[in-house]
Amino acid sequence: MTKIQTVTNAIISQGVLPLYYNADETVTLDILRSLYKAGIRAVEYTSRGEAALSNFTKMVEIRNAEMPEMLLGIGTIKNLKQAEEYYNVGADFFISPGFVAEVAAFLIPKDVLYSPGCMTPTEIITAEAGGVTFIKLFPGNALGAGFMSAIKDVFPNLKFMPTGGVDTTKESIESWFKAGVSAVGMGSKLVSKELMLAKDYATIESETKKVLDIIQTLK
Repeated sequence: MTKIQTVTNAIISQGVLPLYYNADETVTLDILRSLYKAGIRAVEYTSRGEAALSNFTKMVEIRNAEMPEMLLGIGTIKNLKQAEEYYNVGADFFISPGFVAEVAAFLIPKDVLYSPGCMTPTEIITAEAGGVTFIKLFPGNALGAGFMSAIKDVFPNLKFMPTGGVDTTKESIESWFKAGVSAVGMGSKLVSKELMLAKDYATIESETKKVLDIIQTLK
């Protein structure tokens, strides 16, 4: 099995991809541990601050020591330089807010999953032509589950994951899965700023378990 397929299967199996960023290295690592305890085996860390590369490098180190089953992805990749930096420190998969052709050309031949954000059929076609097999529907709250229902038959060979606006409720998650997605990306609705600020790792863990349980009942 290819590495791209292995990562794709892991994300689809758990059905949710948690994503977060925190400037504090210790908080970053403690959230990672909480997600792992909850049963998460693939997570996206977003490159949205000056500490992101340093924190992610430490995450890889801790993952290797404590949680070898965890796949670490990096999000908000917008150019080739970023992709090269995170590839060199061991990122398992890469996610962008939009399709970046040079990032696809760099990663896909290396058998590394690249999932770009798309919000139009034209963007999805462009990404598919560039070798992408896993599409991030972004922003999910602007597109809605109806968009997924409308396009799924046009792209039978692609997997889709909405990010942005997916709530932790059964109703929200179910609406997307019924529309045809393979997983949902979940950021501040799951790992909120309030919980991070309070360092309430127990709630992050319990809420993540609830989401995983909901998804299992839908499959």
